[in-house]
Parts: sequence; C-alpha cells; structure tokens
Amino acid sequence: MKKIVLALLLLPCLLLQAANISYEVSMPEPHTHYYNVKMNVTDYQKDYFDVQMPVWSPGSYLVREFAKGVEGLTATFNKKMLRAEKINKNTWRIYAEKAKNVVVNYKVYAFELSVRTSFVDASHAYFNGTSMFMFIDELRNIPHNLTIIPFKEWKKVSTSLPKLKGSKGFQYQAPDYDILVDSPVEIGNQETFDFTSAGVLHHVAMYGKGNYDVETLKVDMAKITQACTDVFGFNPNKEYTFIIHNLTRGSGGLEHLSSTTLEVNRWTYEGSAYKGFLSLVAHEYFHLWNVKRIRPKALGPFDYNNENYTSLLWVMEGFTSYYDELLLYRAGFYDEETIMRKFKGSINNIENQPGNKVQPVAHSSFDAWIKAYRPNENSYNTTISYYSKGSVVANMLDLMIINNTKGKKNLDNVMQYLYNEYYKKQGRGFTPDEMKKTLEIVSGLNMDAFFEKYINGTQSFDYKTIFGYAGLTVEIVENKDPSLGISQSGNKIRKVYRGSSAYIGGLNANDEILAIDGFRVKGNINDFIDAKKVGDNISVLISRDNIIQTISFPLLEKGSTRYFIFNDSEKKNNVHQKWLSQK
Repeated sequence: MKKIVLALLLLPCLLLQAANISYEVSMPEPHTHYYNVKMNVTDYQKDYFDVQMPVWSPGSYLVREFAKGVEGLTATFNKKMLRAEKINKNTWRIYAEKAKNVVVNYKVYAFELSVRTSFVDASHAYFNGTSMFMFIDELRNIPHNLTIIPFKEWKKVSTSLPKLKGSKGFQYQAPDYDILVDSPVEIGNQETFDFTSAGVLHHVAMYGKGNYDVETLKVDMAKITQACTDVFGFNPNKEYTFIIHNLTRGSGGLEHLSSTTLEVNRWTYEGSAYKGFLSLVAHEYFHLWNVKRIRPKALGPFDYNNENYTSLLWVMEGFTSYYDELLLYRAGFYDEETIMRKFKGSINNIENQPGNKVQPVAHSSFDAWIKAYRPNENSYNTTISYYSKGSVVANMLDLMIINNTKGKKNLDNVMQYLYNEYYKKQGRGFTPDEMKKTLEIVSGLNMDAFFEKYINGTQSFDYKTIFGYAGLTVEIVENKDPSLGISQSGNKIRKVYRGSSAYIGGLNANDEILAIDGFRVKGNINDFIDAKKVGDNISVLISRDNIIQTISFPLLEKGSTRYFIFNDSEKKNNVHQKWLSQK
C-alpha cells in the first residue's frame, strides 16, 4: 500500500520532468520593431494551461507591464487552431485538449532601448527575456531551450546562455526559466572581444560607434573585475558577458547572474567620463555577488506577476554604490584625494536633500516600486535614494567595523559572511534581522541604536566621530546666503525645495517666472538673487496656467550645509590604512 501511494505522489513529478519547453525568436523585418516568438510546449498534456508574461524585470523595481507589447497570440496542435483567450492583463489560457505538442505563436513589439527592456531596429536587436518569454508557472524549474534566428544580414549573437550541447547555430539551453530571462541577448554585427581576469573568461559585445579603445578596455576592465573578485576571494563564474550599448544618451546598467548590460554615451571613454564608465562596470559586476547571489529573501524565487517588496535595497544597491567607487581606488584608478572627494560628495548629496529627513532608507527600499521609479516634482522633498543614502551607510559601517575590530575586519568581511552563510550554506536569501545580526557578528557592536537612528530613522551620522576613527577632521560650513530655493528649466520652475523662500512664499512647480522686482528674467535667476540680502522682499511676476500674477515674499537663508573632510596628519593610523589600502 505504501509503495502505491509513493508511486501516485511521484507521478506528477515524473510528468513534469517529461514536459519540455522551447522558444524560437526571429526578427525577419527588424525595421518594424517586431520579434516573432514561437513557444513549443511538449509532453504537457492538459485540458488547459496558462501562459504568463512577466510584469517586471528583476533588478529594476517597477511594474512595466511587458504584456502590452504582445500581439496576435495563437495556439495550435498539428496546425489545428486551439482556443486561446486572455484571462487577465498578462495571462493567456490555452485550451490544449491534452495535445502532446502545443505551439504558441505571438509577436512582441520592442522599441524601447534600455537595459531593462527590449528593442529591435534595422541596426541591431537586443532583448531581456522578461519582456519576451511567457512562462508556465508549474514548469518554471525545468530546462528551457532557445533558438535564435537572426535577421539575414546579422552574423553574431552575444549572451551568457550556454550553447545547447551538440547544436549548430544559435541554440541555447537554460537550466530553468529564471536563468533564461536573466540572460540578455544582443544580436547583430557588434564588435566582440575577450579578456581573462580572476580566472574567468570575459566576453564583451560593443554595439554602436564610440571613442573606445579595445586594448585599453581589456586591461582596465580586467583590473576592475579582479578588484571585485578580491573582496570575496573567488569568482563563481567560469565565463561572464558584458553587453555594452554606445548611444547618444546612456541609461546605466542592469545586473544579471553571469552578465550585464551597460548603456553609455558613445564618447564616454576619455577623461573623467571614462572613470564614470569604469565605476559603472564595477557596480554591475559587483552585483554578480551582491543581489544575484547575496540577496534578501524577497528577491528569489521571483514572483513575476507582482511587486517583490524588500526593505534591504540600501544594502543591495547602496553597498554596491559604495564599492563601485572604493574599488576604483583599490584598482589604482583613483588617488586618495579623489576617493575622499567622492565620499564627501555622497554625504553632501544626502544631507542637503530635504527628503533625507522625511524618508528612512529602509522605507526608501520598500517603496521603490511606487516612489523611486515614479518621481514627481515633490520627490526631492519627501524621498531619499537607497543608492546614495545606502552608500553613505556603507561608508560609516566600514569605518565603524575597522575601528571596533582594531583593523582586523572591514565591510568586506560582512559581504563574505552573507555570501557564505546564506547563499552557500543555507541556499537562501536573508531577512532584515539577519542583516543586522551579520553586522553585529562581524563588528562586535550592538546595532540596535544604529538601525533605529539611521536605517529605520532619519538622523544624521556623527561624521566627525566616525571619520575621526581614521584620523580625519570634518568641518561643517553652513551657507547663510539668500536663496530662492528652486530648480528650473529655462524660466519654468521644476522643483520647489521644502523650507525655502519659494516654498514658503508660494511659488509652485510649473510656474513660469517672467520678472523679478520689475525686471524681465531670462534664464538663470541667480543674478537677481546674488545682490539681495536675507530678509529682503522680492516681487516675482509669474505665469501660472497662463494667468499672470505677482507673488511677494522675503528671502530666506539657503539653509544648505557643506561637509569638508581633511587629513591633518601625514601618517595614517591603522583604521585609515585598513580602510584605504590599495591591493
């Protein structure tokens, strides 16, 4: 009797193992911006099953409704049309009638070139799987095969997906759906080159013309990837793929398990802009550990149909933002003056944003879905970025850990602990309490007050004390000059800063400033403000919804604070040496 029960329990699993899913992607008319997708479902004999298109792309915390690009979905068996109906915004029900093989065909319109979406035109094709491939929830953990049929004039496909064994042409196999959609694909005639670093073969695909030099990139990208690997002591990949789009306007990067996509200005490979590019390389590469393997519990397994909430993006993105600058110093691209200027800039950035005193960084993380990716004219007053605030948190923690352990440990040890304990040993993500516990284990400090004040609260750090651990002096200078307190585009107000003269006086975003004190304004208003004193009244003529009116109010102090960091001693103490050591 027990054997019979066991057999019955195993039967559904065996049926799932027998099932097979494969996709074929083609783009016969790329200038129309359409992909053709053919999804084959074999040996999954059901009366009906549902196919779903993800609503978001992991790493980019916004519901983007990828189903909006789908057209003309049909389902067939042996060329016989099967009934298919849409049952909600991103789900289609296929009435398969227990067919042994079901072919689902659909088109995807793709004309949004970003690191998180898909695009095809006459020059190339690029896609992220979340906006391309539908899934069957019950079959997400079985292998998914992919065949790519490039446009007839295109010869190359770049992706981190492994080639299907024994296959010819552009055929690939992912161990599961998550890996399939976590492996972006570039198709066209892109320039490609390789380099080896940290024992890993790195592939680079460059789309678009630019002022880059391949031999320089091989050397410099190798230094960055090695510096990232040194934090953890090993690299989990055997191969890694960079897809780089050189465009008129870049949009950043997006991390994946064994690859990344970067979009940058095509002339970014010289001067200070080039250091920004290398920082982007470091940021996305560091993510192959921090986010893709070290992760909050909420970020895997993914729910592709809904938001995946976590209060830990200050760790995932903030810590990575700290390291993307620190690693350029360790790799020799920054000197100490430059890295200190970067740290000082991060502090001044957050401390002078009104939203820093409104939104705790944990809340910023949790509300990324509705606030970070949907900013409005008041966001500056009410929110703080988990990138910028998280990088300052990481900086403070690094110095606190080094100081309390007398130079024996630093933030690297926190990252190593998270990787080994939760990813390697337990095979899962961690909770906010476990993050706090990890910091306490590594630092030897009680983190109750730290989390209450700085993670779940909005207090400013005691920068003088914390930088003092490294023998540095912090000077705080308040700006008492008069200020209107707006940002503008031409004569139009874009933002009004909370607590400023304009905010209290009654100016609004979208107001058009026509004149100040009877003098016509063209462009920047500072020329009118610089000659004033705090307390002086000004009269501002504006157009609001095409109605002309005058608003008068007194000028207030700018209210901003500048933080300066000085090294008063030529000799570095042990905290300073551990913190800013170049390996």
